[in-house]
Amino acid sequence: MNLLISDAWAQFGSEGGSGLVGLLPMVLIFAVFYFLLIRPQQKRSKAHKAMVAAISKGDEIVTNGGALGKVTDVDDNFVSVEIAAGVTIKVQRMAIAQMMPKGTVKS
Repeated sequence: MNLLISDAWAQFGSEGGSGLVGLLPMVLIFAVFYFLLIRPQQKRSKAHKAMVAAISKGDEIVTNGGALGKVTDVDDNFVSVEIAAGVTIKVQRMAIAQMMPKGTVKS
């Protein structure tokens, strides 16, 4: 009757601490993900929020869409950016990718 199904026998000498050793690789993988992926992204996000909060009139910025211009008006949620002589667009604050050094925009 045991031709197709083998009997299950209890193993002798099993270690009691094997559960902790089996959990160690998962902890190491989480630590690697934290230090290589999660933490740098949080730092970038914090730096971007600080940069957006510090925008003032006269700053030169680049938007996420690639438009380069000078800030002419600052609101709570929007920023007016002059991208050419007499051409002004309104952009959300969070759509600003980076601030450029003074003198980047030529008049």
